[in-house]
Amino acid sequence: MRTVGTVVRGIRCPIFRQGNNLAPQIVEALLAASSSEGFQLRNHDVVGITESVVARTQGNYVSVDDIAAEIRAKFPSGELGIVFPILSRNRFSILLKAIAAGVRKVHLLLSYPSDEVGNHLMDPEMLDDSGLDPHRDILDETQYRQYFGPRAVHPFTGIDYVELYKDLIGPDKAVLHFANDPRAILQFCPHVLTADIHSRKRSKKLLRQAGAASVFGLDDICTAPASSGGGYNEQYGLLGSNLSGDDKVKLFPRDCQALVEDIQLRLLQQTGREIQVMVYGDGAFKDPVGKIWELADPVVSPGYTRGLAGTPSELKLKFLADEGERQGLDQDAVHKAILQKIKEKASNLVGQQASLGTTPRQLTDLLGSLCDLTSGSGDKGTPVVLIQGYFDNFAD
Repeated sequence: MRTVGTVVRGIRCPIFRQGNNLAPQIVEALLAASSSEGFQLRNHDVVGITESVVARTQGNYVSVDDIAAEIRAKFPSGELGIVFPILSRNRFSILLKAIAAGVRKVHLLLSYPSDEVGNHLMDPEMLDDSGLDPHRDILDETQYRQYFGPRAVHPFTGIDYVELYKDLIGPDKAVLHFANDPRAILQFCPHVLTADIHSRKRSKKLLRQAGAASVFGLDDICTAPASSGGGYNEQYGLLGSNLSGDDKVKLFPRDCQALVEDIQLRLLQQTGREIQVMVYGDGAFKDPVGKIWELADPVVSPGYTRGLAGTPSELKLKFLADEGERQGLDQDAVHKAILQKIKEKASNLVGQQASLGTTPRQLTDLLGSLCDLTSGSGDKGTPVVLIQGYFDNFAD
């Protein structure tokens, strides 16, 4: 009997640069780690590659000037309303700077008390005490300051995002509003850019139904190569981008499916093992202290091999153990009964009592979250993660 279940290893790699051939370098790093650390690659292992190194090697960057040029083309009136951006210097500040450079006036609509991923403009208890109805009340900047103080800072970053975003747009052309219905922006401007991530489809639908003259989303900007030769993402546009200097951003990577299949084939040829491969970005989990939902990318995984499609099919082990004890079985009998039920389990357990508590999340969301927590976003130097034993169970 194996005495160890899932094992996760961060794989040290060189600093990847634009133009590098990523697939052979990743395979080389995995084989080197296997040799130096004394472990063997096995069938059903999972290899995760962080999206940032994929985008970097692709050179998938876009400049402020390229974004501004596209904004001018899509909003020729020179005035637009931006709806529901997240509060993030890394994710949105440079985009806001670029968007503002393409127009003469910006109406910025912020949701309150927090953005869609949980970054708070103010303490929710202040909102409770204010008497405001966040589902109905639309505030201007003066009212916002009257209710929530002359300076309201983010608890983690210490940044006043209202002040920051106004400065990035330019005080002479920025008008700020606060509401939780995207249609509120139409009181001020008929031309709208939706900046939300996971609710973007609903926001666009509501705005169009309400009579908006034009509606685009961040996922509609930079979807094709610019004339300057800059990067693009045909599916997600500017969604999933990250700050990469004062005048450019790194976009979410392209062609991830071809990459993961290439790596899988190389590993099969060199090891004889069928290994699953995925590209991962943000994990899909929520911080219980800051209340921030980590997922600021449009998806956890933009590319994965077919063995990672679907959801787990798992029984709740403690439920089976409790059930055996309720039946009066001794320890050996409980053990044997559990093994038998696991071996006989169906491929789809949705709705069955024995699967209660095993939330059927997508495998790529679960594995991508595990990869993201392992590699982190700092200086660990492990942009590749190897997961072994994830698909094992107690009966193996």
